[in-house]
Formats: sequence, structure tokens, C-alpha cells
Amino acid sequence: MRALVVEADGGSRGNPGPAGYGAVVLDPATGETLAEAAEYIGVATNNVAEYKGLVAGLKAARELFPDAAVHVRMDSKLVVEQMSGRWKIKHPDMKPLAAEAARVFPPGQVRYEWIPRERNKHADRLANEAMDAGKRGRQWEPSASTAGLDAAAARNAATPPPSGPPGDATAGAAMARAALTGTAPSVSTTGTGSGHVAPPGTGSGAWPGGVSRPTAPDTAPDDGLFAAEEAVAASVASGDFEAEAGALAPVGHAARAEARGATAGIAEVDEAADGAVAAPPAPAQAPAPASAAPRQGWAGPDMGAPATFVLLRHGETALTPEKRFSGSGGSDPELSAAGMRQAEAVAEALAARGTIQEIVSSPLARCRRTAGTVAARLGLDVRIEQGLRETDFGAWEGLTFGEVRERYPEDLDAWLASPKAAPTGGGESFATVARRVAATRDRLTAAYAGRTVLLVTHVTPIKTLVRLALGAPPESLFRMELSAASISAVAYYADGNASVRLLNDTSHLR
Repeated sequence: MRALVVEADGGSRGNPGPAGYGAVVLDPATGETLAEAAEYIGVATNNVAEYKGLVAGLKAARELFPDAAVHVRMDSKLVVEQMSGRWKIKHPDMKPLAAEAARVFPPGQVRYEWIPRERNKHADRLANEAMDAGKRGRQWEPSASTAGLDAAAARNAATPPPSGPPGDATAGAAMARAALTGTAPSVSTTGTGSGHVAPPGTGSGAWPGGVSRPTAPDTAPDDGLFAAEEAVAASVASGDFEAEAGALAPVGHAARAEARGATAGIAEVDEAADGAVAAPPAPAQAPAPASAAPRQGWAGPDMGAPATFVLLRHGETALTPEKRFSGSGGSDPELSAAGMRQAEAVAEALAARGTIQEIVSSPLARCRRTAGTVAARLGLDVRIEQGLRETDFGAWEGLTFGEVRERYPEDLDAWLASPKAAPTGGGESFATVARRVAATRDRLTAAYAGRTVLLVTHVTPIKTLVRLALGAPPESLFRMELSAASISAVAYYADGNASVRLLNDTSHLR
């Protein structure tokens, strides 16, 4: 059965007041924008506009694939809970709209998920374009829409080449940025109902193959993922400041105060498996809004078979014992002899467990070799996923932490102080990596619902997946140890809940 994602929104300037809606249909496997719909509806309430956006999005999806399984994502808690059957519909204006939405697809083909407003920007912008058109006495026109523009890709394409030393830094930064600039083409279709459907070329995913909508630049005060999902201050210190870090242990306040000025104690800056890193001071946190979390506990609306990700960090490379930054922007090292032995050991352990059904790997050589070793033992194929690559560390690639401290002290301090700060020479910030990983997570959980999938990837993506599953703040990255060839596991349920089941298992290496 074909799967589709519908993101919808509606708004009213006055509530009630001049109102409009927007909706977008996405391919969950590629992130491709398949259709856009928007309309100015005159004077109405926010909730009525939201429901009309839902109906238009569902009808656009039905026009594309009548037999599709549809995943609706909206930032209206009211609409999501009412359409999921958990809240009663009392308002007379909304009852017929809810009934109309329920009739578009047969029961059981549509599921609903609440998402923060920051993750619903595409539909929100369409709704605002519709209201702007209404203010001018017109209706929304697809040809005039800019809602689907991929600001993230444009920003990456405009990034200047790295200015650091030659070698890994120069070779890799351009490679990673090139991967980030790809956008998926839109597909033209015919809308139904009162909405309009966008022509080709008006939409794209936020990342190659991503489902998430484009987000604000890292310099913006609210990047969505950190401020909305974790509800922490924009200036929070996080920085998982190793390229392929190993052990990151908690330290006292005094040690944290010395972290930025000392290289001692910052033992793991890239591929190493042991040691401790001093974390910067933890900032004050704003309380997370109750509506920002999925339904808690084990009695949610959908606790069926989850998508289970077995997270495997690749084996060692030659850079691991040298403790050098080694992300996606460097020389792409192969596994060392020790790393190959680790890959073979984990392959035997996974074969003994007998639970892996699919294998997905980062495109980097160390992961592809690790995944290939496991795949040969299990008799499975390997799918390459760009979103699982490690952070691009720009001009720092191939350097030790001490060398970076000596050459780029101000850039390093800024990086340690904020997840939005990027390494020297055009690398990726950890906020950028978190958005990429979250989009990849969303896409893979939709594609592999009910399956057990081995994801062969790197330290930063694994830690980010665990952190987001726990709903933990960015500084929790400093509290996880992750060894080479270690196994972790997270299960994702259809109602939005996640369960961390394993972290840093290395028993197969002993």
C-alpha cells in the first residue's frame, strides 16, 4: 500500500476573522512535495480553518492515491485528538467538517500525529499566503507561492569553501555541502474540492529524502527542533564536541568551568572509544509545554509492533586511537584491522540474535564496510541513507582537539558554547545535524513500521536519536558513552512514543 504524509494548518486573523488554510502532501520515502493546497475562506475561526485545511489535504492525497495509507501531521492538538477519537467534538461548526474529513478515506487508512508548529512551517506558510491573498481580494495562486522553497539548500549552496589547512578539511567540507544541496522535484497533480494544487517546482524536502519542512537558518532565534521539541533556551550549551566521540562522562561544576580552557580531560575528540569529556555549564531550562510531548505511558492509542532501530556504531579506523576529528567532511577512512575484527564480531552476535530484518547504512566507507560485513553474515542487502552520515567538521577534519584549540580558539569556544555554532570553514552545527537526523528518523520509521532495522552510523547520529527519544536536553549528549562497534536500540511506536531499549552494548567484543 502506498504511504503518504499530509501536513495541514489553518489560521484566522481575529478568531473569528479573515481566515485561510494550507496543506501539503509528501512522499514519506523521499520527502518529495507531491501537492500543495491553500484557500482564503472568509471570516472563520482558527479551528474551522484547521479542519478545512485537513479536508483539503486529505482530498489532495486521495486524488493522488485513493488506496494510500495516510499519516496526517498537524500542530492543532484539538484536531488531532478529535480525529483520533480521544476527544469529543462539541462545536456545531466543526462536527460536519470532522465528518467530511473522516469520509475521505476508509477507516483505518489514516492516522494522526501532533507536531510542534515549528515543524509545520510549510502548511502554515501556505495558510498565511491564502490569507494575504484574501486581504487583496483575491484567491491563492500556486504560481505565486514560495512556501515550498528549500531555504536550507540555498543556504548550504552559498556557503564559502573552507579556509582551513589542506587535506581532510578542504577535501571533505565541500563533499558534505554538496550532499546537502540536493532537492527533490515536485510532482504536479490536480486538486479536488475548493483548494488548489501547486505546479511542478514549487516544493521540496528540507533535506535530501527528508519529510520535515525547511527550518530557519542557524542564526535565527528559534530553530524549531531545540526550542520547541526540547523547550530549552536558544543559547543552551550542547556541542557534542567530538567527531566520532567515545566516552562522555558527567563531571562536576568546577571541572565544567575549566573545560573551555584546558585540553586535559578532553580525551575523546573523534573516533576513540574510551575517556571522558568535560561538559560546558548547563543553562537554565524553560519548562516544556505539556502539549509538546506525545501521549505518555503504555496505554496510548497505538502500541502495536514498533519500528525498532538497532543502532550500530561502525568499527575503528586509523584515526580512532589518534583521537582526531573524523566526520563526513574528511578523507573518509576505511576500517582498520581492529575495526574489521569488531565488524566480524558484531556480525556474529547479530546473527545469533536473529532479529534483524533490514540494514541501512551511512554512506561513509567505515559504515559501509561494517554494514557489508554484517549483511554478508545475515544474507541481507544494505540500503544507503545520506541522513545517517556524521557531522561535517569543516577545517577541523583530521585534527586533534588540541590542534583545533591552538589554531582556532575562538571558533572552538563558540562551538562548545552553542549547538548553533558551526566549525571553522563551513562545517555543520549540531543543531543542523539534529534536524537532519530527526528528518531521517521520521522517514525511516514510516518506511519500516513494525520492522527491526539495523542502522549502521556514527556517534553523533546515534546519540541524537537516543537524546530525542528520551526527550532529553542537548547537554545530555555529554552523558553518554558510545564505543566503536557498540550496539544501542530504540523502538518507535505509531502514536509518537519511543522506548530506549539498549545503550552501548559491547558484550560481543569481549
